[in-house]
Amino acid sequence: MKTEDVPQDDNYTLGGHRKGVYARDAAGRMVLVSSRGWEVEEIVTDQALHTLASQAAQAHARALSGLAAPLEYWMYARRMDPELLAQTTGLWRWRVRRHLRAEIFARLSPALLQRYADALGLPPAQLATLPPQP
Repeated sequence: MKTEDVPQDDNYTLGGHRKGVYARDAAGRMVLVSSRGWEVEEIVTDQALHTLASQAAQAHARALSGLAAPLEYWMYARRMDPELLAQTTGLWRWRVRRHLRAEIFARLSPALLQRYADALGLPPAQLATLPPQP
């Protein structure tokens, strides 16, 4: 893409900020160009955010009924999935998926809860609670 072809579509998902995009200048070199977003990128980002919000609402309902741990809700509310949470905490994926079960989550050690809290940016005590509405 050439520098003059970099999209400037005022993407609302960027919140008024700009981002850097690489493009070729007139001399053929790759340079960093400021962009206000692209309509296609905005559509895809919006769909991903709706999917995560839906997953968070479903996890909230499962946690209220006792079928899942509150950790599952917080994971989706913080825009993560089990794979990303595993990478962030340094745990195996199968362990993270196992800890999403309510009966297993209730027996986690304080050190393990602290790892999850650090990864999600929450106090450890909040991991065991749910907000009134997702």
